[in-house]
Amino acid sequence: MRIALHTRVRADRTEEYEQAHREVPEELVAAIRAAGVSSWTIWRSGTELFHLLECEDYAALLAELEQLPVNVAWQARMAELLDVVHDYSADGAGAGLPVVWEL
Repeated sequence: MRIALHTRVRADRTEEYEQAHREVPEELVAAIRAAGVSSWTIWRSGTELFHLLECEDYAALLAELEQLPVNVAWQARMAELLDVVHDYSADGAGAGLPVVWEL
């Protein structure tokens, strides 16, 4: 399944956000892959962030990562950098952007 998400980085934190993503912990990357994600891309336009991920089951992915210490630490770090924070807990499973059109 494909999931599109929208978040917003704080205007004064864009470089820190990009730097953090150049250094995503390998343990977190491995956990995301093990939870069924085959790809995850984030685009930035100014402060707007658009995510597209492909995974087996988004709700299961969030549930699997929710209590993982490396993910908890990562989410706390992202909360410092973002204005609009997606809920990456099991409660956020329905937060994907709705599809308007596809070719």
